[in-house]
Amino acid sequence: MKKLILTAAAVLALGSAVQAQETVRIATEGAYAPWNFLDDSGNPAGYEIELGNAVCEHAGLTCEWILNDWDSIIPNLLAGNYDLIMAGMSITDERRETIDFTQNYFPPDPSRYVAAGGANVDPSSLSGARVGVQGGTIQAAYAEENLGDDNTVVTFTTADQAMADLAAGNLDTILADGAYLEPVVAASSGSLEFVGEDVMIGEGVGAGLRQEDAELKATVDEALSALKADGTVDELIAKWFEGRGPYFTE
Repeated sequence: MKKLILTAAAVLALGSAVQAQETVRIATEGAYAPWNFLDDSGNPAGYEIELGNAVCEHAGLTCEWILNDWDSIIPNLLAGNYDLIMAGMSITDERRETIDFTQNYFPPDPSRYVAAGGANVDPSSLSGARVGVQGGTIQAAYAEENLGDDNTVVTFTTADQAMADLAAGNLDTILADGAYLEPVVAASSGSLEFVGEDVMIGEGVGAGLRQEDAELKATVDEALSALKADGTVDELIAKWFEGRGPYFTE
């Protein structure tokens, strides 16, 4: 498993004393822009990286970012390889069976279908189609349950791999987060287009953590509440998701 560790220390002064900092290891995929990705220097960047650093600064924690492939990101959390997941992960009851979540830091977002421009694809009447999804996502579960009987659901390790196969003509449509697809479609110069109706799945995106880590959950939730109230979360959403928000401030 490939890992990249980036340390960003945030020191909180209480009076004249500087207290010892707790290190919190945060896992991200690094392959799901604008949520998280690798910049030109190979360092984690994106909405969740900036938000995670703001959470750590507010709470007086030291952030340690760890890259982990999506398909093993929950197992490695449970194995103790890190403490939090911030990787565009939607909050669902199914995931709550094995992990816990903080409050959401992005509201429920429609999942959307995308197809090649002019392909005349209707997701409401698909039959014999090849539908691309990223494995282990809420869209993958939805597609298997609702489209799998009459179509072939093709899973990919990353969302970008699915997009590449669609561009190559090997898929009829992709189902993914709208926030991920919107900049991709906008930059396609018409070669991609949204098709069909939006699909609402999940309860928004939050940080995943082990069920027994109640103290860490309380710390992160307190920080998120404060960062929502002071406008930081909406500012970061506006920066990374064009035309989105505000969601948490008036």
